Amino acid sequence: MPKSLARKPDACVGKGRILREGERIALLGYGSAVRSCLDAASLVEKHGLKLTVADARFCKPLDQALIRSLANSHDVLITVEEGSIGGFGSHVAQFLALNGLLDGTVKWRPLVLPDYYIDHGSPNNQMEAAGLTPSHIAATVFNILGQTRDALVLFSTM
Repeated sequence: MPKSLARKPDACVGKGRILREGERIALLGYGSAVRSCLDAASLVEKHGLKLTVADARFCKPLDQALIRSLANSHDVLITVEEGSIGGFGSHVAQFLALNGLLDGTVKWRPLVLPDYYIDHGSPNNQMEAAGLTPSHIAATVFNILGQTRDALVLFSTM
């Protein structure tokens, strides 16, 4: 291949990236769910919370350094994926558990496709039915912080 056409890869295999720096709460998105995480962070910011959003980029191999850093520097870690139970979030949970990262104060929650049939429809309607929209992600943030009123306010404006 001519050197003029050779490119450095944009992604280093097994390495994720921080897209948005925040405090207390980190959203670790995988695949197309990353866009929803960024949109959820914007919704939450309107209520005074600044979230960290990370793009895992790879399920295998996991970016262990990124996950360890997020778990050690945040009170809450939420994994978000458009996959089923047993996918990316489960790999993250296994890593967290084996490395004692769940033995402290960090709270971890997975957001995945539910374990029931979702009718055919537009992608937006299916994500709504699955509870994986930016509003659902934002409501999960408020719920885990015990701010259920903010979660309800968010949903009442939808």
